[in-house]
Amino acid sequence: MSYNFNNFNNRVLEINDWLKKEFSGVRTGKASPLILDSIMIDSYGTKTPLKHIASISIEDARTLKIAPWDKSHVKDIETAIATANLGISTAPDSVGLRVIFPELTSERRVSLMKIIKDKLEDAKISLRKEREKVISEIDTLVKDKVLSEDDRFGLKESLQKKIDEANKNLEGIMAQKEIEISG
Repeated sequence: MSYNFNNFNNRVLEINDWLKKEFSGVRTGKASPLILDSIMIDSYGTKTPLKHIASISIEDARTLKIAPWDKSHVKDIETAIATANLGISTAPDSVGLRVIFPELTSERRVSLMKIIKDKLEDAKISLRKEREKVISEIDTLVKDKVLSEDDRFGLKESLQKKIDEANKNLEGIMAQKEIEISG
C-alpha cells in the first residue's frame, strides 16, 4: 500500500483553519478583535488592514478599544466599521474609539446557529470533494497496475478513518462555537 496522504492531510488542516476563521467572524456578543480582521482603512491612499494602523485591545466583555497610531484615522476607522455592517457600534473618545458589542437576542442566537451550521456544511462539502479526489487517484493507480485491488480496499479504509476523524474535528469546532453563542 504505497499512497501518500500528505496532500489530503494538508487540505484537511486548511479546511479546519478555514472553518475556525469563518467562525471567528461570527459575532457572539463577546468582544473579539478577530471580527475586525476584514476591516480595511484608506491610509495615505492605500487600503490597509485596521490592525496595521492601530492597536486593538479588549476593554471589557463587550467593548474593544481601538487606538490608531495616527489620530487622523479615527473618522476613517469609524466609517469603515459602520460600512462593514457587523452589527456593532462605535464611540469616539480622546485616544481613538471604542467598539461596543450589543447583547445577543434569542432571535439573533437562532440566526447565528443557522449561519454556523451552513459554514460547517460548506467545510464538510470541501472534505467530501477531497475524499473524491483521493479515491479517484487510488482508482487510477489500480487501473495502471501500480496498486492491487487489496491495496485499494486498504487505502479506502484508511481514507475513511481520516474522513471520520476530520468530520469529528469539524463537529468539535462547531460545538465550541455553539457553546459560545448560547452563552
